[in-house]
Order: sequence, then C-alpha cells, then structure tokens
Amino acid sequence: MNPNPYLKQLGYSHTDRLVILHADDIGMCQASVQAFKDLWAVGGVTSGAVMVPCAWFPAAAKMCRENPDMDMGVHATLNAEWEGYRWGPVSDAGAGSGLRDEAGYFHQWHQAVYDNASAEEVDVEVNAQIERALHAGVDVTHVDSHMGTIMNPKYIQSYVQAAARRLLPNFLPRLDGVGVEMMGMSEEDKVAYAPIMEMLERLGVPTMDGVLAMPLDQPSGQMETAKKLLGRLPVGITHFILHPSIDTPELRAIAPDWESRVANYKTFMSDELKRFIESEGIKPIGYRAIRDAMRKTG
Repeated sequence: MNPNPYLKQLGYSHTDRLVILHADDIGMCQASVQAFKDLWAVGGVTSGAVMVPCAWFPAAAKMCRENPDMDMGVHATLNAEWEGYRWGPVSDAGAGSGLRDEAGYFHQWHQAVYDNASAEEVDVEVNAQIERALHAGVDVTHVDSHMGTIMNPKYIQSYVQAAARRLLPNFLPRLDGVGVEMMGMSEEDKVAYAPIMEMLERLGVPTMDGVLAMPLDQPSGQMETAKKLLGRLPVGITHFILHPSIDTPELRAIAPDWESRVANYKTFMSDELKRFIESEGIKPIGYRAIRDAMRKTG
C-alpha cells in the first residue's frame, strides 16, 4: 500500500500512525449526546458523527454550537434498525418513497434499502441531512455512513458528491486497508469500488489506511480489546469506531447492546487507555484537520 499522501499534508512523517477516535450514532438518544460531551472534554474521542433524522439531533446541534471546537460530521442515515424506536427521512419523501417502509419509517436493514430506494432518492436525502446539520449550526467536518448502507455501489456516487460539493472528506477506507473486511464487502463490491477509489485518490480525496471498531456484542473486557485493536493500527490514518453512551433507562429501552455501548464509553473515558495510546506513539487527530488540509489543496 502506497503511503497516505495526507500524512505529509498534515505535517506528519510517512511512518506515523494516526488515529481518528470516532464516536458514531450521536443524537440517536440522549445517552449518546452526553457521552460525546464527556469524552470530548477529556480527550477520549477526537471526532463524532450525528444522526440528523433522530429525535436528539437538536440537542446534539446545540451542544456543537456551544462548543464550536467540537469535531462533528454527519452520519448519513438510511436505516432505522431498532424495534421500538424508529425514525424516517428528513427530505420531503412521501408515502410512496422507496426510502420508507410500510409504517413510514426508514427500512430497518440494508437489503430492504437496496431493494426499494433509488439512487435519486438517496441523493436528495443525504444532501438534506447535511444541509439540516449546517443550518442548525454544526460546523460539519466530514460525512460518514450509518451501518455502511450509503456506501453500497448503488449509492456511493451520491455519498461522495454530497461531501465533495461542500469540500468535506468522506469516511472512505482503502480496499487494502487494515480491517476493511469488517465492512462486509463482497469480492464483487471490491471490484466495483476499485476504479472509484483510484479516481478519488488521484483527485486528492482523503482515504483511510485502516478501519477498526469496538465490539457491540462483548461488554466485558473492553479495555483489553481496545488495547489489542489500537496495537493493530497500521502506518497512516485509521478510522477507529466506538458507540459510546452513558447508562440511562432510555438507552436500555432502545438498544439490546446497551451494555457494550456503556462499556465503550467507560473504556475511552479512562486515563489508562490514554496512557496506552501515548506509550504506543499513536497520534490522535480529528476530521477537522483533514477537512482543512483538503480545502487548502482543493
């Protein structure tokens, strides 16, 4: 794998290991908003992404307005995966839209989105989500993907262009990057992605050398898991995913994996993990630095 050109643009050497400690699902519930606020205050995360269609988005936007240095992207959302708590499009997608299920919400799972939503509908929706975040006063630093749905080859053009027209980076892992297998891409998907990724890198679009994530099905032993995963960081830039939440009745009612989300939060709040990251020579960064470097060269 060729050295990531953004290492030099960000002022690092070609042998440095950079990590974006990234909190997903901000605004999904109140517990996620408070968790991000706490983690940001102690340096436990360096970036996050907000779910604009969710009920606690206004609170997340208010938090960002009150803390303008926060590094917050848009978690492009096309799914509403929980059983008892759902959300739907923010665009003007009527009852017949392929974005909606029979109850009027987003579809729960990927395949139903792929089977029903057109590329045109997805394009309108992702742009509406970004615009709502910007209008709410979020200084959007990047665009990434809830559950990876919008990164399907059917929608990838909309995903990339929605960010590019605003000079924002996407979360885009290199196909030979560490941990890319966790995204569940088939060989057919990789063949479809390859020319797209080559073109984007030629155009100077930032890409990731690694994608790693804290588990949501193993609430115990997460400190050891975090250290093991961070020890795997490749040279270059890695997007490291966690889903932190504080422990609340609301979270427990929504998410069967609530214990792991709380464990993510407690692990990354700890001084022990910060000391480990320092001892490994790992350099935490956020998407804001990447966005600003991209805009200088764009």
